Amino acid sequence: MKKSALSGKVVVITGASSGLGRAAAVELASRGARVVIAARSAAGLSETSAACRAAGGEATSVVVDVTNAADVGRLVSRARELTGGIDVWVNNAGVTAFGTLEEIPIEAHRRVLETNLWGAVYCVRAVLPVFRRQSHGVIINVGSILSKVGQPFVPSYVISKFALRGLSEALRAELADQPGIHVCTLLPYAVDTPHFQVGANLTGKKAYAMPPAQPPERVARQLVALAERPRRELHVPRVVALGFVLHAVFPRLIENVIHVALKRWHFGGRQAVDPQGNLWAPAADGADLHGHRPPRIGLSALIGWLLGHYGARGLRALTGF
Repeated sequence: MKKSALSGKVVVITGASSGLGRAAAVELASRGARVVIAARSAAGLSETSAACRAAGGEATSVVVDVTNAADVGRLVSRARELTGGIDVWVNNAGVTAFGTLEEIPIEAHRRVLETNLWGAVYCVRAVLPVFRRQSHGVIINVGSILSKVGQPFVPSYVISKFALRGLSEALRAELADQPGIHVCTLLPYAVDTPHFQVGANLTGKKAYAMPPAQPPERVARQLVALAERPRRELHVPRVVALGFVLHAVFPRLIENVIHVALKRWHFGGRQAVDPQGNLWAPAADGADLHGHRPPRIGLSALIGWLLGHYGARGLRALTGF
C-alpha cells in the first residue's frame, strides 16, 4: 500500500460506479483512505468495491441518487459512521445529453442540470455542517475544460460545468473565514470513460471522445494529489491552460475550430435517437472503467486535418488579418 497523507481519512466520492469515479476510488483505497463510494448502480458499486479490494484497500458503498436530498443525507450519515467525520468530499456524479439546444428535450436539459449542478449543491449543503464542526475538510468539484470554454452539441453539460465552477467560487467566498476548509475545482480535458456511449443522444450518430482522451487512472492520480495538497483549480493536463489563453485572444477563431472539428470527428456511425440514455437510470453498459468510444482520429492527424481544412487564406479570414 502506498504511503499517503490520506491514509485513514474518510473520502466520499459520488459517481463512483464507473469511469473517473471508480479510478479515483481505487487510487484512494490503494493509499489507505477510508473510501465511501456512491452512485445509482448497485452493480457498478460492487465492481468498484472489488477493484478497491484488489488494490489493497476497502470501500463502503451506498446506492445514492444525488438529485435526491434524502439520499445525500443518508450518504453523509453512512460516511460519518466510520470515524465520526468526513475529510474529503468529491462531487463527481455527472450525466450528459448530446445534441443542439433546440433538439434536446427540455426535460433532458433539466435532468443534466439537476444531476451535475443541483446534485453537487445538495451534497455541499449536507457535508458543510460536518466540515464546520470539525473546522477542516476538502471539497473537490469535478468540472471540465468546458467549465471555462463552450462546446457545441452538449449545451446543458457546458452550462452545468460553468455553474459548478461558479459553485466553487461562491463557496470560497462564503468560507473565507474557515481557513481549514478548502474548495477545489478539477478541470480535466476529455477522459476515456463510458460517458460518450451512455449519454442521451439526439444526434442519430454515435458520440466519440476527442483526442487526446486521457485514461481515467491518470486523472484520478491528479484528483488524489489535489486532495492531498488542495489548491483552487487544477487543469489536467496542465497544458490545456494554454488553450484558454488562445481562446481569450482569438475567441471566434477557436470557437470555429472547435465547431468544425467536433462536427467532423466527435460523431460517426449511426445509432438510434435516445432521449434518455443514463439520465434517469443507470445504463446497462455504463459500469466500466474505460469507455468503448475512443477518438476516431489521433491528435497529430487532427491537427493536420485542421490545417488542411482552413489553409492560410481561411485563417486570415477568420482572424481578420
